[in-house]
Amino acid sequence: MRIVRMLGFAAMLMASQARAACTCECVDGEVRPLCSSSIDIQPICPPRICPLNPPSIAPLDPPRLPPLGTSECRQARVCDYFNNCRWQRVCQ
Repeated sequence: MRIVRMLGFAAMLMASQARAACTCECVDGEVRPLCSSSIDIQPICPPRICPLNPPSIAPLDPPRLPPLGTSECRQARVCDYFNNCRWQRVCQ
């Protein structure tokens, strides 16, 4: 019985670590999950109001291959829950 509990705890720990790699952020005015790996389980993001982005020019994105499991990358304005916005490479 003790082994079953330890295995259950290990599974919960691994699942929480997988979710920790994803966050819900405002991307170009829309709430979307952003994950550090394409194999991470994307969370369901709660609805919220994203800040309006002032017009600005995206920084140049040097050509490079997208990460495994994605097909394209682009520069996008990403804002956290406190409306701190930054340009970030977002891959899908």
